Amino acid sequence: MIVNSGQKVNQKNSSVEPARVTSGTILVVDDNSLNAELVTDLLEMHGFHVQSTDTAEAGLIMARAIMPALILMDVNLPGMDGISATKLLKNDPATRHLTVIGLTAEYGDGASAGFDGCLPKPFNTHTFVDSIKSFLASQ
Repeated sequence: MIVNSGQKVNQKNSSVEPARVTSGTILVVDDNSLNAELVTDLLEMHGFHVQSTDTAEAGLIMARAIMPALILMDVNLPGMDGISATKLLKNDPATRHLTVIGLTAEYGDGASAGFDGCLPKPFNTHTFVDSIKSFLASQ
């Protein structure tokens, strides 16, 4: 097998297999620095490794590079929005298996936007980590 850009390529049939998901790593994509800091602090207090960025474009690059166990994607981002970024991730064979949770003030199930789930803003700091653990357990 050849490893290229985080993907394993099977030379026999040239199929692309997704790279291994990084256990315990959560990618936060949110342009609101206070929200990103709050989420990071809450998750790190519970033993998660967190990486974050403030744009969808950087989030796409980071998702492909680190293959996080979970992506928390703000819906309203400058430039490309979180819905468009999620659709790109879900249409890419290398990243379609990643779990993407939408973060939005307009709470809904998120399925129509391509998310695997949604969490409302503002966050309930008492239940937030339990929600994340629930999403991870359902993978």
